[in-house]
Amino acid sequence: MTDQLTIRDLRRKWKPHKDRLGTQGGEHGHPTPIRFHRACSWLAEIENLTDAEDNDRTLIYQWIAFNALYGQWDEKRQEPKQDKTSWQDFLDQIVSLDESKYLESMLVENKKLVEAILDDEYLSKLFWRNPNQGTARQARRAKFASRTWYLEEKWTLILDRVMDRIYQIRCQLIHGAATYDGKLNRRSLKRCVMMLEHVMMSVLQVWIDHGADQDWGPMCYPPQG
Repeated sequence: MTDQLTIRDLRRKWKPHKDRLGTQGGEHGHPTPIRFHRACSWLAEIENLTDAEDNDRTLIYQWIAFNALYGQWDEKRQEPKQDKTSWQDFLDQIVSLDESKYLESMLVENKKLVEAILDDEYLSKLFWRNPNQGTARQARRAKFASRTWYLEEKWTLILDRVMDRIYQIRCQLIHGAATYDGKLNRRSLKRCVMMLEHVMMSVLQVWIDHGADQDWGPMCYPPQG
């Protein structure tokens, strides 16, 4: 399983690409190794957390690492592009490159976790638009729909819907809509942390094995000086 790899392992696997691309990067370096380096720096910090149950910080660091990979610069407006559109397009590209089926295998291995996340109304935007029992039931329908998605091998769709749920709790944390170490969201948060760990390790494996020479788009805030 890819989750058994450490960040050091991933960096070691990436080094030949880093060395090769480093000769093509110009003054400030090639953007692909910079994205990889930024992502791994945040994931490495998770390994250094003294409290293994600090899921608030863990999820924030995980998402920053993910954002380092998918972030896109809008050259016309001179600012980062819309967040959700950027990560959805990025995952589409990652899945299309995944000849080794890292993501497919990960989603199959963690089907119960996927269903648990899709069965959690508190991770659904639909529920929060009008929180009540009716919208809660509607939000949980995604769990049953996912069983068809699995049969039809719609891996991009499954990944998109799961990440959309994780994005919901990410936004709650980042925008101050949750209490640090609060009691109300512990189960939801723990599930999202577990899932995002699986996703990130799989994505980085695809990046290393099949994505080194891809054009990942304009990078946000490249190094200066």
